[in-house]
Amino acid sequence: MNSLSPQIKFIGTEDDNLGLFEAQYPVQSGISYNSYLIIDDKIAVVDSVDVRRCGDWIDSMSTALSETGREPDYLIVQHMEPDHSGSIKSLIKHYPDIKILCTQRASSMLANFFEDVDFSDRICQVADGDTLSLGRTLLRFITAPMVHWPEVMVTLDETDRILFSADAFGSFAMSSSPVKDAWDSEARRYYANIVGRFGPSVQALMKKLTSLEFDCVAPLHGPVLRENLAHYWKLYDKWSRYEPETTGVLVAYASIYGGTAEAARRVASELQTAGVEEVVLMDLCRHDVSYAVAEAFRLSHMVLCSVTYDGSLFPAMHNFLHHLEMKKLAHRRVALVENGSWAPVAGRLMAAELAKLKDVTVVAPTLTINSRLHHDDMPAVKALAESLMS
Repeated sequence: MNSLSPQIKFIGTEDDNLGLFEAQYPVQSGISYNSYLIIDDKIAVVDSVDVRRCGDWIDSMSTALSETGREPDYLIVQHMEPDHSGSIKSLIKHYPDIKILCTQRASSMLANFFEDVDFSDRICQVADGDTLSLGRTLLRFITAPMVHWPEVMVTLDETDRILFSADAFGSFAMSSSPVKDAWDSEARRYYANIVGRFGPSVQALMKKLTSLEFDCVAPLHGPVLRENLAHYWKLYDKWSRYEPETTGVLVAYASIYGGTAEAARRVASELQTAGVEEVVLMDLCRHDVSYAVAEAFRLSHMVLCSVTYDGSLFPAMHNFLHHLEMKKLAHRRVALVENGSWAPVAGRLMAAELAKLKDVTVVAPTLTINSRLHHDDMPAVKALAESLMS
């Protein structure tokens, strides 16, 4: 990607060997740190990149600027997270006269990350609704607190109708990835795990954006969105309301020796026999939890199956429920399957964790198995499936 418009160059970088984003989320195909250069009477850079790719970013910027024979006037800091602010110090060294446009909250964070840089005469604070003319281009700054940090803002290019959306509408993907590969699955996984907790804040931002006009969304990760924006908007609206995308069941299990896994498979089979079109079976011990969280956001129902371990939940199930609580999942129906060879308590403990979530209904009864699923358990398996979907 070279440009978004004749005046706007893409100068972001790709990170194809990161492995784990934020030291926890697998990005097997890599991820991008997106940055944009607006060339007008004044020149503005929209966001920095992770220090891992600082050299590539500076080179890309220098190449784009060489056509103009000028230096950038402004760096627009939409988000202070290090994957987007990490190269600010290097930028200042290359362009010592550059001014920084950011929110008041972001200005107070700069010294936290760069205590040896003097920002006193460099920062220009902007507030919600403020505008800046670069010449032909008119930029409008829109604050977006807690999407997903408190200092965040997005920037609307009212001239070319481009929304620079910070982390909103981003995905676990490269900027060069086909949109069909980055959306919907990797954007959903990014949203659920990175932004998911802050649904009300996302709704507040979407309300601000509703009256504004834009034909392109340029996020800080993943591909730029130019077509079918209504589809992405609809998904973001659902995710931030904690509404499922589709009717279906996530059957998530944590099993030690296979007994709980077999019970989960039989429950999944019974659900399919009963006519549930989409049943997703996930082994929480072998699938990264970020994928399970994304499926929990996508589907309307869950069956959680856990063995009892040391008088508690098996760690993989506890970890999954902890993540659901962190991300504030809501409005779901859940059935429970517990296993234990002498004192099964997993069902009660899963129910206690789910009680921390808003509008999550745990259907009765819990299916209790002893070591292995037995023939006389099958009526209870069928009853559980019927109860869940009723």
